[in-house]
Amino acid sequence: MTGTAQGLDRSVLARPLKLPNGFEIPNRLAKAALSEGLGRRDLSPGDRIKNLYHRWSGSGVGLTITGNVMVDRTALGEPGNVVVQDRRDFQDLTEWAAVAKSGGSKVWVQINHPGRQTPRTLTSRPVAPSAIAVPGTAGVFAQPRELTSREIEDLIGKFATTARIVTEAGFDGVQIHGAHGYLISQFLSPLSNQRTDDWGGTPEKRRRFVVEVLRAIRAEVGAETPVAIKLNSADFQRGGFGEDESIEVVHALAAEGVDLLEVSGGTYTSAAMLGVDPSLKESTRRREAYFLSYAERVRSELPDLPLMLTGGFRTVDGMVDALDSGAVDVVGLGRPLTVQPDFPAELLAGRADESIVNPRRSGIRMLDNLTELTYYSVQMRRMAAGKEPAPDRHAALNVGQYLLNNGFESLRRPRRGH
Repeated sequence: MTGTAQGLDRSVLARPLKLPNGFEIPNRLAKAALSEGLGRRDLSPGDRIKNLYHRWSGSGVGLTITGNVMVDRTALGEPGNVVVQDRRDFQDLTEWAAVAKSGGSKVWVQINHPGRQTPRTLTSRPVAPSAIAVPGTAGVFAQPRELTSREIEDLIGKFATTARIVTEAGFDGVQIHGAHGYLISQFLSPLSNQRTDDWGGTPEKRRRFVVEVLRAIRAEVGAETPVAIKLNSADFQRGGFGEDESIEVVHALAAEGVDLLEVSGGTYTSAAMLGVDPSLKESTRRREAYFLSYAERVRSELPDLPLMLTGGFRTVDGMVDALDSGAVDVVGLGRPLTVQPDFPAELLAGRADESIVNPRRSGIRMLDNLTELTYYSVQMRRMAAGKEPAPDRHAALNVGQYLLNNGFESLRRPRRGH
């Protein structure tokens, strides 16, 4: 089988992609970041995460992006986060990189800081651009305090340090997490950043933090190491970070030489990236790529910026169409790889046309988010334990197993891929 049901040529999936800095990705399929939650209690990677990435190493993707690695040991997004703030776990990181790359995929580390978006069970006094709590989460997250200018400068340095350490450990590049309501996203949004100093008050000042993070990382890793970013097309909240301002941020990052943009959208309050949020129209879901129209706009304005699109891809037709149209350069796959870890290889070989993954909706918004996320978290835990995924397990069993692993406070803490 060389084509798709529509007669499109799937060979586009296998074409290498050379980034402007010369770095080459072997094909156009990528494993997008998913929050594994499998790190050790001491915040090091450990064996479970290596087992998971060993299973994924033969998946067939040309690019693997890890789940978010935090830059500050005092600021976790959730239990099981890996943190790289210094070189104490360097050997562990080296082993993780080697395992993840063993099947031929290039591997980038997603680096992140949660800001205010850290459960109160982990941090009773989180930091944020402004002292504004996460709305609509029933007190899951504590009231943050506002960062000082000195602390902001220190955090920029932490991002750069983490990038340097992971690339020295053998990872091929890094992706800055600038989406989904975490710290960089908080700086960008006028709802969460109400500062009036040099770090807020205007769109230019709100995006200063992410621009400075990119500059600091580039200074540490050099021009030949890929530095990518994951950015919201919008946060889907009234008065928040919108598409027009997002495009302005992309222009600024492109001017700074960012190597690849991954397009996403949504926050904890409006989880558009999961495909279960009512803000997504049914026509958008049927199109598969939830944020394709935004990617098309970026492409029209910045034709030379490499684009990766994640969220909703399930069929080879949808993937080939997005690539053939020229709208994007890389197709990101997240949840399909938790249930079908060999799906990309099957696509490339012509043995598969469609993923079995579909959002599981009950009509109750918070329950939908919980059921959706625990389903995929449990599949990753199974692979981390040397087992195969169990896609036919009832959702209630997955929720029960997840709560046993993470504690019943998780019922109040929506957890998601990144």
